[in-house]
Amino acid sequence: MRIRIVDAFTDRPFSGNPAGVLLLDSFPDDHWLQKVAAEVNLSETAFAHPLPPGGEADWALRWFTPVAEVDMCGHATLATAHVLHTTGAATGTVRFAARCGILSATAAPDGSITMDFPTSSLTPVETPAGLEKALGAEVVAVHDTAAHIGDLVVELRDEAAVRSLAPDLAALARLAERGVVVTAVAEQPERGYDFVSRAFFPRLGIDEDPVTGSAHTALAPLWAARLGRDDLTGFQGGARTGVVGTRLRGDRTLLTGDAVTVIEGDLHA
Repeated sequence: MRIRIVDAFTDRPFSGNPAGVLLLDSFPDDHWLQKVAAEVNLSETAFAHPLPPGGEADWALRWFTPVAEVDMCGHATLATAHVLHTTGAATGTVRFAARCGILSATAAPDGSITMDFPTSSLTPVETPAGLEKALGAEVVAVHDTAAHIGDLVVELRDEAAVRSLAPDLAALARLAERGVVVTAVAEQPERGYDFVSRAFFPRLGIDEDPVTGSAHTALAPLWAARLGRDDLTGFQGGARTGVVGTRLRGDRTLLTGDAVTVIEGDLHA
């Protein structure tokens, strides 16, 4: 079977967030899916198979980190939609049935893809004990997204603090939440982005996720409220970086990005 590695939320290879993509006839057992994801060893590997026509979705979609299945993943959804469109397996809007509900992805003439995801709710919380020490940075505010993606969204004082962060990953892994997303407003929005972020998921076997689509379903409402605009652009990453266009539409968030296939081959398993 064919397997592809796609860099998502970028328009050039070796940037953005890489995801494995396998298009299947049906889902094998979970143990096999997890072993493939561990072998690929990227933040997520997406598995998809076509559904019978006439239903509410066109493809079934699941995502696995090297150690666990996750409920929502943006960059691997973008990567899957990119593969479907570039291989001719799908055209127009593709609807996915996933653990977090029905998602859709629509390709534009320029090749960018816009995904329709549920907006994540934000609940202000007290700074958990040990969080500032684990991050090594002053925390301005903390928001919980437990009802949706299960991450902490942590505001830092400025973009420089986000970019220079070198957290204690072992300490972050001891927190109850799925992961920690740090963010700040852009210092120079004329560069083409409105806010910055980085995301750490050591509990899922992902020290730092380069560009996290699911996190932007929480970052979009946070920064829309701060900046007074529903259409924003986020810049994420440390060593690898990418750009996510966000458009807040009430209980739905539209995420737009590019993707490029960098590796294609055969899986012998």
